[in-house]
Amino acid sequence: QVQLVESGGNLVQPGGSLRLSCAASGIFFPVYTMAWYRQAPGKQRELVAAVNSDGATSYADSVKGRFTISRDNARNTVYLQMNALKSEDTAVYSCNAKLVDTDHWGQGTLVTVST
Repeated sequence: QVQLVESGGNLVQPGGSLRLSCAASGIFFPVYTMAWYRQAPGKQRELVAAVNSDGATSYADSVKGRFTISRDNARNTVYLQMNALKSEDTAVYSCNAKLVDTDHWGQGTLVTVST
């Protein structure tokens, strides 16, 4: 059974930092492209960052220079380091594992950026 379990979401003030984690089980993690998506209230889900099996990364323009995605294949875990957080980063962040036409999703973790 495939499981993606996110953690690390919290309430943080603008300008603060958070690190999200997504632990995967039931898949051969190293071959998957791992990604973080987010969905803010009333908005469509958007791709935040991705890291492929070779370690190449990509980011949404809105988070470039502030967020960093990384993966630890030994721990079957992908991370999202978020710095200089803004109120518009408030959303449910979900982890995705993709291989060809196979997609797996986690339940999501809530990040709230507010004073």
